[in-house]
Amino acid sequence: MIFIQLIFAHLLGDFILQPDSWVADKESKKLKSGYLYLHALIHAVLSFVFLWNTELWWIAPTVGISHFIIDAAKLSFQTVKNKKSWFFIDQALHVLVIAGISLYFNEFNFGFLKDQNLLKTVAAAVFLTMPASVFVRILLSSWTPVPEAQGNIQTESLSSAGKYIGILERLMVFTFIMVNHWEGVGFMVAAKSVFRFSDLAQAKQRKLTEYVLIGTLLSFGMAVLTGILIK
Repeated sequence: MIFIQLIFAHLLGDFILQPDSWVADKESKKLKSGYLYLHALIHAVLSFVFLWNTELWWIAPTVGISHFIIDAAKLSFQTVKNKKSWFFIDQALHVLVIAGISLYFNEFNFGFLKDQNLLKTVAAAVFLTMPASVFVRILLSSWTPVPEAQGNIQTESLSSAGKYIGILERLMVFTFIMVNHWEGVGFMVAAKSVFRFSDLAQAKQRKLTEYVLIGTLLSFGMAVLTGILIK
């Protein structure tokens, strides 16, 4: 399958065969960096090697040239503030180019969109991301505690860390249930208890501990119930 071969070549070229020194040089010199052109050439060569078909010779320069244009655009418009966004945009555009080549050869079959079981599973996974976070936040809104000053104990937290932790744990619990490994759910609960509640015990904030405990049980409960319903 051309898509898999080109994705493999992309992963090697972008992450394995590109040292950090090349990335730093490209970010500092931008279009004047020789590594930008060498990087695009490597992608073209890898694409040709992985396909290894002279009848498909045109794919290699297509991948190389498109990779150069996308990387050049990223380097030109990337700033310190939007660097993370441009990383994902850059990767998405590279994958879209590969997907476009694969579509040219009719490699994709979109019949899976009619699979009701798959659609239910995807819908459940989507629900367990931001929608479930909103449900949990609303259910806990009347109990949101005000953290008390505790001397030198550090109570700061990363921005929106709790929300993303909740999303990841719900998706992992849902995955464990869908693959019939319920012991994984127990592992998640134990891991959460060790890392989260030990900090709360040190802080000696009972209201905050109860708040986090209720939120955790709601989050896990939603994931478990959703998994059971889909199963």
